[in-house]
Amino acid sequence: MTSSPETRASLILRLPDAADIVAWDEVVAVYGPLVYRLARRKGLQPNDADDLVQEVLTTVSHSVEQWLRRPDRGRFRAWLLCIARNTAINFLTRPKHRALSPGGSDAANALAELAAPDGVSQEFEVEYRRESFRWASRRVRESVAPNTWEAFWQTTMEDRSIAEVARELGMSAGSIYIARSRIMTRLRDLVKQLEARDE
Repeated sequence: MTSSPETRASLILRLPDAADIVAWDEVVAVYGPLVYRLARRKGLQPNDADDLVQEVLTTVSHSVEQWLRRPDRGRFRAWLLCIARNTAINFLTRPKHRALSPGGSDAANALAELAAPDGVSQEFEVEYRRESFRWASRRVRESVAPNTWEAFWQTTMEDRSIAEVARELGMSAGSIYIARSRIMTRLRDLVKQLEARDE
């Protein structure tokens, strides 16, 4: 069974220590795919999106200590979005990358639109929530029996009937209700902990 993650605040406070592999692995696991998907959706090729993710995370690693010292720092997600937006614009306006990403300045303009007036765009929030669910799902799935996860997934995510899944998995309907309830509780708790870290 995996241990529950620390609060986001304590995780973020650990980021200035470049040797803290656990903290950085968790940040990369949540925010790397998020930045990648947004970059791809805005027109970057896969290799360019990978390069952009690397540049964003490198920038975060170099400036997180300064950001933590600021009394007016705001939310980590908003700061990361700002870095991603600025890095994307810089990335796309470099001559060597303009030819590699379709859309040229159109793609740069689309990426620039990621930031809403409040600092965190709706699209970024939706992607963040999706990635939070994926992150929590991976952890919960690793900590439960395969049948338990399958019962939850089939009846909740694939919207199959409990009776049908119970027959397929050789479980009682009551066991499936219990599995669903326990997994949903764990998922909610993990996502809340993840979001609490960002405050």
